[in-house]
Amino acid sequence: MAYYGYHRISTKEQHLDRGIIEIKRFCENQKIKLESIFTDKITGKNFDRPRYTVLVEDVLRVGDTLIITELDRLGRNKQEILKQLRFLEEKGVRVMVLELPTTLFDLSQMENNLAKMMIETINNMMIELYASMAQAEMEKKEKRQKEGMEAKRLRGEWDEVGRPRAIEQEKFNQEFMRVVQKKVTPTQLQRELGLTSSTYYRYRKNFYEIFPEFLQSV
Repeated sequence: MAYYGYHRISTKEQHLDRGIIEIKRFCENQKIKLESIFTDKITGKNFDRPRYTVLVEDVLRVGDTLIITELDRLGRNKQEILKQLRFLEEKGVRVMVLELPTTLFDLSQMENNLAKMMIETINNMMIELYASMAQAEMEKKEKRQKEGMEAKRLRGEWDEVGRPRAIEQEKFNQEFMRVVQKKVTPTQLQRELGLTSSTYYRYRKNFYEIFPEFLQSV
């Protein structure tokens, strides 16, 4: 029987240190020999993760224990979390979640069947609740990101959702005056600014909305 840790963060800007320290501290306090900790820097939407895949498919064996700090470090999709926990249970791997005290009891060592059943019930309820909370937090974050992108688009800070503006409109207006004054052709300016045709004509439309008086010269 061996103990392994797993910790995941969503972005490269976050740090793995906190989770690693928490798992190691727990093992030291409980006098548990920890074999190693596997880590991933990847989204929690699904379980297509390189290090986690190695851990589950090549390392964990029947009777082993997997330690994680929080349920959302395992994942953020409720159904995927529950599916993964069932898979590990069928594989004979025990999962300990440090934020859920009921998962720290070794039920296999309990002789009182009623107490064991009660803890199992509470444990399942807590896992269901925390899995729902993890997914709700992910959905809230995604909603905020979409709202932020839409707000930027409406403010004209993004020329397409998810893509920064190629050039500031004010800068384009200054350069486009050369076309109005027939100093350069539209094609030459488009090439100089490195704009696609659709982007160029979108800026051009904005220009004439701001300076309708120049429409007479077109």
